[in-house]
Amino acid sequence: MAQINTAVHRLVGVLLVLAALLPGGAAVAFADPPVSVWVEDTAGVLDRNKLVPALEGIDFYAPTRVAVYTYNGSAEDNLNEEVLRYARSEHPEWISADGQKWADGLFIFALDPVGRHVGTYMGEDRKVSLEQRNDIQDAAKDLLRDAQWTDGTIAGVRRAAGLINQPWYRSAAFLVTAWVTAGTAALGAAAWLIVRAVTRSSSRKEIERGDQSYANVSMDLEVTELNAGTIPESSRYGGHVLEKHRTFLNRYNTASQLSNRVHALSSRDLGRRRHLKLAREYADAASELDALDDVIADTNALLNKAGTWPTAWDRQLAPFRKDLAGLEQLLTKRHGQGDSATAAALRSFRDQSLREIERWTAELAEEKISPEKALDRLYDARSRLAVLLENHAQTVIGGFAKNEREAQLMRKEMEAAQDGLNHKRRRSYEPSILGTVYPSYHFFSVATFNSGLNTGVSSVSSARGGGGSTTGYGSSGGSFSGSGSSSSF
Repeated sequence: MAQINTAVHRLVGVLLVLAALLPGGAAVAFADPPVSVWVEDTAGVLDRNKLVPALEGIDFYAPTRVAVYTYNGSAEDNLNEEVLRYARSEHPEWISADGQKWADGLFIFALDPVGRHVGTYMGEDRKVSLEQRNDIQDAAKDLLRDAQWTDGTIAGVRRAAGLINQPWYRSAAFLVTAWVTAGTAALGAAAWLIVRAVTRSSSRKEIERGDQSYANVSMDLEVTELNAGTIPESSRYGGHVLEKHRTFLNRYNTASQLSNRVHALSSRDLGRRRHLKLAREYADAASELDALDDVIADTNALLNKAGTWPTAWDRQLAPFRKDLAGLEQLLTKRHGQGDSATAAALRSFRDQSLREIERWTAELAEEKISPEKALDRLYDARSRLAVLLENHAQTVIGGFAKNEREAQLMRKEMEAAQDGLNHKRRRSYEPSILGTVYPSYHFFSVATFNSGLNTGVSSVSSARGGGGSTTGYGSSGGSFSGSGSSSSF
């Protein structure tokens, strides 16, 4: 740690020297509020009382006229062409005298809330690069995607003010080059030490995680064998759990070997990536064994109606109850299509299932149904929920996707989530009897649905925003070549 502190102190010293060497003009702040602000809100989505004062309070590097234009178009429209058409018709002063460029000193922020396009246009003396125009549009997109039209417009204009006529010494390229050049040596040394320290800390945490699970398994090893010995093999569920148990001792021996290997590592060894991988392998192996011995105990208690069977049964119900409890939040979230027919089917199923759970439990206690029958009913209910969620997924995809390409992208993300792979590309394991008998991806859970939906919406939104800027002005633009572009959000 002392080495890290020394490297960091050196880095700070270098950067302070660099800061002292920057041109004195770097202290100059933005100086010029807009010369004028036009708001042509033909879409009727902006709050003028909030927007105009906010824009008038933004300082530019040079006197700039700001125009905001909104209109309700469609996804297929060319926003550039529409802005030029409107300017020619209603605001010829926005266009240069020769009709080929935008007027000097002008910045236009344009928005189509229906077609979901945002555009930026400027005079030649206020021109920025295409990358910077994208930066201005991106600054507004998160707000625009949430239909915060006024705040999104303010964010876009504010970002434009920071880029238009930006002094060279404030440019990202200059600052990055200067800081990187000055700090590379110090950063390299510090980064190497920091990575080692972080890796070492992560390895120790994984070993601690493994040790806790390994200790639980070792302590209960004899009890686990006794529980397995009384599980009825004739039971379909018991038979599957016993199949898992047959490899239990071999897997325990493997975990023991991994334990010996990670505990033989020195502190220096723990800072290496390959040893972090080994520590994680040990922790995962021990954790899965710890979960499996609990499932073996629950299987024995439930199938034999031992004294602890109610607790074991509650643990089997827990994943299903969690899904039912999470449905409303899923349906009321943005893009959740909570007012659809498939959402109504899910709510009806939830209400019915909550009543059914109580009935199954009572009948199980009164021995009107066997534990095996109770598990069958739980399996059927969870399978039914999976079908309803799959139906609702199609509703959500249909509501958000604008075309088949976007729909396919969303389906791909939903299917990937349902496949049951975690962020390390490993199958997740549900520590229950049903989770042991059936693969994790057999049941489409609410958590999985949420994960797939969030990833799908993010992927489609990213594709829309990063699908390439449009710079042309369409067939009606003629020879017009003013600086501007638009993109989707």
